Amino acid sequence: MSSVLLRRVDPTRNMSRYYRLDVQPDLFGSWCCIREWGRIGCGYQMRSVPYPTREDAQMALDHQRRRKERRGYV
Repeated sequence: MSSVLLRRVDPTRNMSRYYRLDVQPDLFGSWCCIREWGRIGCGYQMRSVPYPTREDAQMALDHQRRRKERRGYV
């Protein structure tokens, strides 16, 4: 499985965030791109989007990773 953990920390702005991306199979035979985000050390939000193939889910993960890296996540 592929998993990516991105962080964005800026003490001057009191910013301490994370963004986790993962590709996993679901119970129905499709693949899901799972996104989890929130403030480090606090609660989080999660969203799972199903895709028909693993390649499609991986492409969605790569696209989301690039978007977050442009916003300052590393």
